[in-house]
Amino acid sequence: MLSSEHISRVRRLYKLIFRLHRGLPAELRVLGDNYAREEFKRHKKCNAQEANIFLHEWTDYAINLAKQMKPLQQAKTKRVGQYLDPQMLEHMTDDQLVQLYELHKAAAAETNENPPDTIVKEKK
Repeated sequence: MLSSEHISRVRRLYKLIFRLHRGLPAELRVLGDNYAREEFKRHKKCNAQEANIFLHEWTDYAINLAKQMKPLQQAKTKRVGQYLDPQMLEHMTDDQLVQLYELHKAAAAETNENPPDTIVKEKK
């Protein structure tokens, strides 16, 4: 059985991620919220070792997103996110690779549905 401290940590992290997502553009927020919700549900009954890895990775995600959401950082870079290290792909299972590809397709579809103004102006 999981300790109450562990459950509390998971809940705090879960809430933090959703608070951080509030600062994202609308289409990224929906995508991020849905993905986080599904991942936390999927790992609800994982073993202790997987839970530690899961919490570590999502904590890193929250820290990186918080750094990127700082107003000064956004003014400098005007982007959110970072590129995935290609070496990480070597450690992923087939299911994880499929999931990553589906996430990529969903993100690309969101971008194509709402093209930036500059692209629309160029087409005219």
